[in-house]
Amino acid sequence: MRRWTTKDIPDQNGRVFVVTGANSGLGLETAKQLCAKGAHVVFACRNVAKADAVRSGIPGSHETRRLDLCDLDSVRSFADGVGDWRIETLVNNAGIMAVPFGRSAQGHELQFATNVLGPFLLTAMLYPLLTDRVVWLSSQMHRFGQVDVTDPDFETRRYRSWSAYSDTKLADLMLAYELQRRLTAAATRVRSVAAHPGYAATNLQGQSGNFTDPLFRLANKNPFIAQSAAMGALPVLYAATVADLPGGSYIGPAGVAEMRGHPRPVGSSRASHDQDRAGELWHLCERLSGHRFVV
Repeated sequence: MRRWTTKDIPDQNGRVFVVTGANSGLGLETAKQLCAKGAHVVFACRNVAKADAVRSGIPGSHETRRLDLCDLDSVRSFADGVGDWRIETLVNNAGIMAVPFGRSAQGHELQFATNVLGPFLLTAMLYPLLTDRVVWLSSQMHRFGQVDVTDPDFETRRYRSWSAYSDTKLADLMLAYELQRRLTAAATRVRSVAAHPGYAATNLQGQSGNFTDPLFRLANKNPFIAQSAAMGALPVLYAATVADLPGGSYIGPAGVAEMRGHPRPVGSSRASHDQDRAGELWHLCERLSGHRFVV
C-alpha cells in the first residue's frame, strides 16, 4: 500500500481550521502543514504569547485565540468570540498526559476536564459553524481505559495518573463514535473522526512527577522507539484532510503495534464501541458542561 505523506494533503485554500494546542508538539506540526497548504489556521491555545512566538516563523494565514480547555468559562468565551465564522474543521488536539492529581477551575479532575469535558463543550458550541468534520485525538492507551460515568472526577476512586489518562483517551474515542452516530441519524454532511499518533516525541511525556518521567525522556531521544512529532502528526492530518474519509474512521500509524509509521485506518478496543456507555458519557458531559449538544 502506498505511504501517505504531507504531499498528499489536498489544497486547503479558503478553508478554516481550529487546532487546539497548536503552539507545540503535534498541534504545531498539524498547523504548519495546514498553513502550507493554504488553510487559515486558528491557533487555539492557553498560552497566547507562546503561540504568537511560534506563529511568527510560520508562513501562511493564521491567528491566535486564547483557549484553556480545563476551564469551561474559557471554552465558552472562545466559542462566543468566533461569532458567525464558517469553520471547516475542528481538530481537538490539545491535552495533558498522566499529570499529578489536580482540579480544574470548575472542580473537575484535571485530565478529564482538559482531555474530555473541555473538548466536548468546544465541539458542541462550534458545531453550528462546522461544515466538514471534527477530529478527536485518542491514543493506543485507550485500550487500557475504563469510562466510569459514576465518578469521573475521582471523588471516591483512587487516582492513578496513567489509568486516568487512559480513561480520557477511551472517552475521546467513544465521543467521536457517538457523535458520528448522531450525525448519521441527522443526515448531516459533517463528519466525526479520530486519530492517534503512536509514540511521538513531544512535550507531553515526562509530566507525571514519578519514576516514569526520566524513562520517557530517554525514550523520546531514541529514534528506534519514538518517532518525530512531524510523523506523529500524519494520522491527524490524514483524518483532517482526506476528502473521502468516512465518518467514524479512526486513523493511526501502520507500523508494529501502531507505534510508528505512516497513517492508515486502524481498529479500536471493544469498549470504545459500547454504545450504551457512550450515550451515558455523552449525557454526563452535557450535564457537567451545562450545555446540551444538539445535532
